[in-house]
Amino acid sequence: MTFQIKDSVALVTGANRGIGKAILEALLANGAAKVYAAVRDVSSVEPLRQAHGDKVVALEIDLTRPETIAAAAGSASDVTLVVNNAGVLKAASALSDDAIESFQFEMNVNVYGLIRVAQAFAPVLKRNAAAGTGHAGAALVQLNSVASLTNFPDFATYSASKAASYSITQGLRAQLKPEGVDVVSVHPGPIDTDMATDAGLHEMAEPPSLVADAIVEALQNGQFHAFPDSMAVQIGQAYASFAENVIEAETEEAAAEA
Repeated sequence: MTFQIKDSVALVTGANRGIGKAILEALLANGAAKVYAAVRDVSSVEPLRQAHGDKVVALEIDLTRPETIAAAAGSASDVTLVVNNAGVLKAASALSDDAIESFQFEMNVNVYGLIRVAQAFAPVLKRNAAAGTGHAGAALVQLNSVASLTNFPDFATYSASKAASYSITQGLRAQLKPEGVDVVSVHPGPIDTDMATDAGLHEMAEPPSLVADAIVEALQNGQFHAFPDSMAVQIGQAYASFAENVIEAETEEAAAEA
């Protein structure tokens, strides 16, 4: 299954900067009719509105506040593509004094936030996929990480939260694919964002545009996994056989039984 970006209506969480901003701009460049910039502070979207006009619509979403997600799903009832980009990272190892607190914080955003977004927007995506209003299907894109595939000890709790979000993403694919909703799991390495800088990864970080381009390619080619940057490509190549023969095969079987 492939997704047609041209004439689609998208929603991107955390769209005001970094990877989210790059995704928003790539979707518009590929013909999206409108993108909801879903952020905690809607005033932060103003520069994007000035640059792109009515094609960008500011919308409040805080992944830790389910009521904002439910309200957004009601307002953005025309979306055919949801990109859940927003996430958090704490530099905590398993032995850090604040490991439990860091893990709880990351789980609330990175995992529970994904579940909240999926529960709120799955009915919208399924309805619009079935309606077929001038576009091909519908899609949900989740920003996971290479840390979802291997634990980085200095970021152990973050890695664990992303492993959980990747697992949820697999389950969503199996459930949504039969309903005409494609699901993409994106696994970047270090990307040049404020998060990477705060984590001390700036020197090895690569441009956010790589992530945006990988999402566009995955949607257009019907790919479940996307590995955007050089570290991600290396890990993705090592993971490819398992992904193809276990992860994708299992979700395809589950989808067929649904």
